[in-house]
Formats: sequence, C-alpha cells, structure tokens
Amino acid sequence: MTDSEELENKSVTTRKPWSLRKLLVAIGGFFVLVFGALLMLLVATLTLFRSRRFCSEVLASGMAKIAVWLLGVRIVQHHAERLPQSQAVYISNHTATLDVFVVTALALPRARYFLSGFLRKILPFGLVGYLIGVFWTVPYRFPDKRRRIFQRAERILRKTGDSVYLSPEGGRICTGEIGHFNRGAFHLATNLKVDICPIYVHIPTAMDAGMNLVSKSGIVDVYFLPRVSTAGWKVEDLDRNRDAVRQIYLDFHASLRERDSNTKEV
Repeated sequence: MTDSEELENKSVTTRKPWSLRKLLVAIGGFFVLVFGALLMLLVATLTLFRSRRFCSEVLASGMAKIAVWLLGVRIVQHHAERLPQSQAVYISNHTATLDVFVVTALALPRARYFLSGFLRKILPFGLVGYLIGVFWTVPYRFPDKRRRIFQRAERILRKTGDSVYLSPEGGRICTGEIGHFNRGAFHLATNLKVDICPIYVHIPTAMDAGMNLVSKSGIVDVYFLPRVSTAGWKVEDLDRNRDAVRQIYLDFHASLRERDSNTKEV
C-alpha cells in the first residue's frame, strides 16, 4: 500500500464517525423539533393562545436543552448579577449557529426573540416562532422592511412589557472576533428606556463549528455581564452608545484570551 493510499484510508476512517454523528444528531433534532412544536401547539390551543411564556421558557427552552445535549454540549452559566425581572433588552455576541440554541436554553425571563426570517419557512420552526412571539427579520438589503419590523416590535414590547433578545452582530461567518454591531438593539433600548443585559457566549476554539451546527463535544460558557443603564440615552447619541457597549465585549473578549493564554503557559 502506498503512502497516499494509507492516508486516504485514514481520512475515510476519520470521516465516517463524524458523518454518522451528524446524521444521528439531525434525526434526533428533527423528532425533538416536530414533537415539541406539536406539543406547544396543543398547549397554546388549550390555553386559548395565552401561554406564550410557558411555551417559550419551558417548552422551547426544553427543546433547546435537548438539542444542546444531543450535540454533546454542556452549558455553564456565570452571573455577574441576578437577571432582571423587569423589561430588558438582552444582547449577545454571535459566532456560530450553536449560539441560537444556547441562548434559547437559558430561558430568559419574559423574553421574545429576533430570528432570521428564513427559519420560518421550515414549518416546525415557523410554528414554534409564532407561538413564542418571535420577530422575524429580513436581510439588510431591505432597510425599509427592517425598519418596519423594529417599529412593530417596539410597539408590541411597549404594550406587553416583555423583554427581548437579539444579537447586534446579526448573521455573519465566524471569525473568532467581535464583529460590527448594528444599531437595532440599541435603538430599541433607547426608545423603551430599559437596561441592556449583555451576554457573552464563549465557545472554545476546539469545538467552534462556525455556521455548521454540529461541533465537537465540550463546555460552552455563558457570561452574564453587568447591566448597562440607558438612563439619559438619546437617539442622536446612538452610535456612541453602541460603540461603548461593543467596547465592553472587546474588553471581555481580550480578558478571556489573556486568561486562556496564561492557563496554557501554566
């Protein structure tokens, strides 16, 4: 056997378990999603569609926890302070598809979510999103539609007093760095006059699959950073306030890198 043939055989051997794992995760995730969506629809129907919080914080969160478990991921939470029971705007960095499941598994109190509109074309996702009150977004090339979506979200949040989660980084390819922050989350927080609750999701490099959901097994650390008060914020200062919050993420990201580097040296 030549060296090239031996390397090819090793490559095939390495790929097979990985492909099988992806298949098993996909099958398991599909059944969890379908069963969960049907259960959620039943609960919502029996309660005359007045069970949004239960559907979100119990059923959707439970589905996300099962999905994370199937992926071999364990979530460890680190709280700088207790989560607010009052209305808030939750934000987080967004490095991978896994982030969506991790954040949903946290069962943020009274929170609605902004998600990419293409997901609602997948029937179970669309049904779940409708029942938990998701705000579906459109690509940035449709600024007028995005503006109307955020305006509608603001009206609903002002009326219901619900909190909301969204990532100011939006959808992007994983780079391992903190990306550009969009204005939507900060515009909402400014107009609603509520605190921003920054969440930092740390996926170790070894298990970061980027936009590919199935990664290596491991621990994902979720850091709830100190709340940011928006008292005194004005719309005309939107860019400055956004950049100040982004700097919090940059500083924390750098501190984690320094910690990890020191740990390796030891």
